Amino acid sequence: MKARVSTAPLLALVGTLGAGLLAFVLAKTCAAPALPVIPPLSSSITIVRPTPNVLVAVKDLARLESASFHMERVIDLSDKQSLLFGLVRSEDAILLVAVADVSAGVDLQQLKADDIDADAVQKRVTITLPAPEVFHAELDNAKTYVHTRHTGALATRKENLETRARQEAEHSLIEAALEAGLLSRASDNARRAVEGLVRGLGYSQVEVKVRPPVRPAARPAALEDHVK
Repeated sequence: MKARVSTAPLLALVGTLGAGLLAFVLAKTCAAPALPVIPPLSSSITIVRPTPNVLVAVKDLARLESASFHMERVIDLSDKQSLLFGLVRSEDAILLVAVADVSAGVDLQQLKADDIDADAVQKRVTITLPAPEVFHAELDNAKTYVHTRHTGALATRKENLETRARQEAEHSLIEAALEAGLLSRASDNARRAVEGLVRGLGYSQVEVKVRPPVRPAARPAALEDHVK
């Protein structure tokens, strides 16, 4: 006679699994419906459309860049406006934090035959370098920013005010670099660099002169009235 195996444990296991499955289905069925995704009230997307590159000119350079200054300045520029025959005054103002690198040196393309007096037998040479000049002065766009912009209630907002502030920043930073001795340092460094190069060519008596620098023109008076 066959021994009967009790099915109670198997039924209990099936019952447990079935209860768990049923509870999972009920939980999914009774769960609160997902709320729809609401788009933001406003949004903006920046689109940059590429345009063809145009090569305008090619110029060969022989410049010896011998000094560079890192300059910073705050530009306070305002456009004063008068209304109602001068009875009401207002302004459109901008505060720009400007950062720029100003570099200078000598342009060796300006060297002439008369500027070099060499004696190969006596190993002697005298060179007169061109006057130092500012080569490069450009705002660092990654660090230059508009701190504040204020337009009076009755004033007209000038769309080119930031452009004028950036132009003034470049000009004023060049002036500041010149006052700090940029051209003098560029002249000394260029003289030492050329002297070392010529001595490396075998000349033992080397004299390098640099013409005195020429200061650039002053900034326009129209900007001086409203720039602090």
